Amino acid sequence: MASKQKLLTDISLKGLEIAPSQIRGAVRIVPLLRREVRGDLRLVRRGYNEDITVVSLDGKMTEPGMKYYSYVPHGLVISWSDDGSPIASFGGQMLKPDDKRLDCGCASVRLMHRMAKRESQNQLRFLPLHLAMEGFLSLFFSGPDIAWSEYSKYALSHGLGSRSEMSFSGRYIAGLEDALRVFEIHPRQVGVLVFVAETLASAFVVPTPEDYRALHTSLLEDFYGELIYEYSLMFNTPLPMDVSVDDSTINSLASLRSAIAQMRSNWAAFQGFMAEGLLQRQLNSQRVYTMGPFVLQRFITNLLPKEENHIGEAIVRENGELEYLKTYRLSAAQTRRVYLLSQLHLYNWNLDATAKALGNTREEFVTRLETAGFGYLLNQQVRDAARKKRKK
Repeated sequence: MASKQKLLTDISLKGLEIAPSQIRGAVRIVPLLRREVRGDLRLVRRGYNEDITVVSLDGKMTEPGMKYYSYVPHGLVISWSDDGSPIASFGGQMLKPDDKRLDCGCASVRLMHRMAKRESQNQLRFLPLHLAMEGFLSLFFSGPDIAWSEYSKYALSHGLGSRSEMSFSGRYIAGLEDALRVFEIHPRQVGVLVFVAETLASAFVVPTPEDYRALHTSLLEDFYGELIYEYSLMFNTPLPMDVSVDDSTINSLASLRSAIAQMRSNWAAFQGFMAEGLLQRQLNSQRVYTMGPFVLQRFITNLLPKEENHIGEAIVRENGELEYLKTYRLSAAQTRRVYLLSQLHLYNWNLDATAKALGNTREEFVTRLETAGFGYLLNQQVRDAARKKRKK
């Protein structure tokens, strides 16, 4: 049963092939090809033109509750069949209007209910990447469970309060728009691994080649972390990688064909190695919606403060094949923030126990919290004591 499907524990490219990359400037795009296209799951882009979108996470827009605010350029509408029969191609589905639009004079606002909302029996609308980011922002959101004396009244009453993160549109990633415009799209291509200065910026996979062609340029509307933005400005060429055929071993068309196949296999294995910070990495996943034989879920890689870390969302078939994937690489600062929160949560928000586990003094750990932007969680006496200790 689909409802009993296990959550993702790692990202596997089961059913996909890695093709040789294409390079323009510092941008390397690695095509992902699907071995068998089934057609029983399809994605359609739904564009939005508002300046800001407000999403009610509990589905009650007019009542108090959790809200998510961001610029959302588009949503994705999933259509699926329960029996494996093909879904109508792009333009053949009946789509409903999406929520409400307000004109506030200086800005237009879209009001939406939930990150993922079922629109008909076999149709679901969700907000790509924002689904993952909202999950990231809500990690350990409730704050201390015990009324520790070190915390401020605000933290004890409201938890973390309003959290925010900054990112950059794909249009600000130098060279990305040009690369997407000129690169070849393979006949069986359903996704890409995007590298900037040999750093994995994002992974993107959809169910069918037709879906990918329609969504190819949507990578420009995705958001990227500060590191990727800075790397795109700092570097204009990737690292040299020489993969070639030894012509001394070629004496027939068959040997040439075999040598090229081996070269492609080696190249694919190496490009998979380049993405090891995401592929085969242990994940913490959360089920969002079950859709017949498919499960929509969001995830975060196990946090390693000195390594690359990713958040994302995926749709997985019952047999484990990846039908949809979209990822976002966290910046070092974002990783530090959620790592500190995770450690506080692990030790029941006890400052002394957490500091000891991290090899810090109490004052050093308080300083780390303040530097990460969480100083407001602590009462003034604790913060003042840490400052005095630092001055000695």
